[in-house]
Amino acid sequence: MVDSKMTEGLDNPLDGLRVLVTRPNEQNQHCCELVSALGGTPVSLPLIEITPVTEDDPEFINVKQCLLNLDLYHRVIFVSPNAAQIGADWIDHFWPQLPIGIQWIGIGQQTVNRLSALGFSAWCTLDGYDSESLLSHDSMQNVQNQRILIIRGNGGRDLMRDTFLARGAKVDYCTVYYRRCPSYSEETLRAKLLDELPSALLITSGEGLTNLQKLVSAVSAHRFQALYNTLLVVPSERIANIARELGFQRVTLATGPDDKSMVRAILPEMNWNSWHEKQIG
Repeated sequence: MVDSKMTEGLDNPLDGLRVLVTRPNEQNQHCCELVSALGGTPVSLPLIEITPVTEDDPEFINVKQCLLNLDLYHRVIFVSPNAAQIGADWIDHFWPQLPIGIQWIGIGQQTVNRLSALGFSAWCTLDGYDSESLLSHDSMQNVQNQRILIIRGNGGRDLMRDTFLARGAKVDYCTVYYRRCPSYSEETLRAKLLDELPSALLITSGEGLTNLQKLVSAVSAHRFQALYNTLLVVPSERIANIARELGFQRVTLATGPDDKSMVRAILPEMNWNSWHEKQIG
């Protein structure tokens, strides 16, 4: 939670507060709108740049091979909404009609929502939103001799692949986009971050945290110290641990990575519930 200004007035509980919103550019709008609806000032600064793989990229050879063989896989896992959107576009390129018999899986409800909108009958675990929750699901234990395709961006953790391999599955990666650290001018960083510190930072990945540190430190290393004392909202204990290791002092854990959960973590429970009921009632 932040200072008492955040709790003043149920109509505008974020009145007077600047909230840094850091999702990739394609996903930032909804969260900014939610912050505005609560009376706050959203400050959009995507910390990860998403670039789809094209036919000119080295990764395309592997994308093409995996997707031409799509009907040979038992399960296809999309790791994020970006993987769902970009992966579905590539699948549509090679398969105008989806092959049958595949179990389509998303990591997190937002990924499944995106897949559903694109015509995939997908599912995710109901008690979690990360790789760990999927791997602990009963249906993921007996995968011996199954072929599993993981559609993702470049880099990232190898936990799913390594765990499925240990359980006897054959696992392939299909990298459909690149995650890069964006570039900002010194003027932009000073205007959005340094000249007036945000009241809260919403960051959903460890990569976003390290990119923020890299971007600000390149402009003014000593000015980054002030951000360590700014309220930081993250969606998981794993990312919270990364934040603490980097030096952040005020880390708050949201109940999930979706926009409502991230923004809700800034507010006292009573104020959020009262505001939300008023909006829908």
